Amino acid sequence: MSDVIDNKAHHRFELEVEGYLATGHYKLDGNVITFVHTEVPKELGGKGIGSKLVQGALDQVRAAGLKLIPECPFVKAWIEKHPDYQDLVKK
Repeated sequence: MSDVIDNKAHHRFELEVEGYLATGHYKLDGNVITFVHTEVPKELGGKGIGSKLVQGALDQVRAAGLKLIPECPFVKAWIEKHPDYQDLVKK
């Protein structure tokens, strides 16, 4: 069970930890979601929060049947390290 929330009104996935909010911003165009920016507060740095945020977001992307464009360098690098998510990337 993921604590990652899709805040559709703000076009971002959110993960709240210790009172801080990590966010993954996206654009949605039809059935293609483009991740444009990931933000993790410095207070949460080095705790794997960015990875948990991305994995939770991508699990929701998969469940929704969307394809993904990883413009965000963090999301792109995460997918490269996790081959089981590469099928989500739009060819």
